Amino acid sequence: MGESNGDWLRVRGIGRERFAGYLADYLGSIGYTVERSESTEPLESRLVGRLERMNPAVPPSANALEFRLYPTSGGAALVWTAPTEVAGADRSRMDRLVREMQTHLERVVHSESHATAKVVRPTESHLPWASAERPRAPDPT
Repeated sequence: MGESNGDWLRVRGIGRERFAGYLADYLGSIGYTVERSESTEPLESRLVGRLERMNPAVPPSANALEFRLYPTSGGAALVWTAPTEVAGADRSRMDRLVREMQTHLERVVHSESHATAKVVRPTESHLPWASAERPRAPDPT
């Protein structure tokens, strides 16, 4: 899979399982119960988080989160699969939650790997609800 396949974040220098563990630990720390599954065809990890402990920083649109992680050359890629829509009233809180998750993952990967690994945003970082909001080109007809 390439960068145009919906990657939200990528990591270089550590594997998919370890990266999935960091994300699962973070979600658990902010009130989610996390179910993790692994598959071999295709080779990927899936995380499903359900908000169990109320957290005012988490908008209602984020009560259930789903992610898919797959290996890449030298690391792993993280795809945000759900939610696919965010209510307008939740948008600013969801954007903040996304930034906090990204910052946490960058910090933990950097410190746990002794600065040998890093989290990077693909050229075209993708969140499912952001693509729905992109303006369409006008119809030439």
